Amino acid sequence: MKTADSKKETTSKKETTPRGVTKPKSNAASGLTELFEDGLKDIYWAEKALTKALPTMVKNASSVELKDAIDNHLTETEEQIARLEQVFKIIGQKPTAKKCDAMEGLIEEAKGMLEETEIGVVRDAAIIAASQKIEHYEIATYGTLRQFAETLGLPEAATLLEQTLDEEKGADKILTEVAVNAINLEAAEIE
Repeated sequence: MKTADSKKETTSKKETTPRGVTKPKSNAASGLTELFEDGLKDIYWAEKALTKALPTMVKNASSVELKDAIDNHLTETEEQIARLEQVFKIIGQKPTAKKCDAMEGLIEEAKGMLEETEIGVVRDAAIIAASQKIEHYEIATYGTLRQFAETLGLPEAATLLEQTLDEEKGADKILTEVAVNAINLEAAEIE
């Protein structure tokens, strides 16, 4: 016969997740190496998705300076994909993409911004805004992955990720310059 004490003992042995705490999936990362690898797969997918999205932004931009900035970043993005493949090789993994929900959302938001703006400088301002949101996501991701690589004792991977991080920061700076020096001022005059 079970007593209240034996029932309590059985209950305390069950693993429960406290209210409000997300229960991990069965394949959840259990260490920094797995978290690092998962992050690489995520940004690998994101960069590949960008190579498909950036040409649409170029086609919809009216500013030659903006078109050039995005075209140049498309070339950089292709190089970044190759760099990620090198990082996968360093860690002995096959380059694998895992759908990046954040990038998918940012690309969808960019498409929506195109639909919600008139062709011309206002749309150019929207393209810059959408592009900078993407750049900021990438800056955060590459900064994190670079730090993980350093912590895990992967200096060659850290160097490659740092190179990409610097490119992302540079792209963001260029977009700001295009916005501040021309696009935003012209768009404001339309009001």
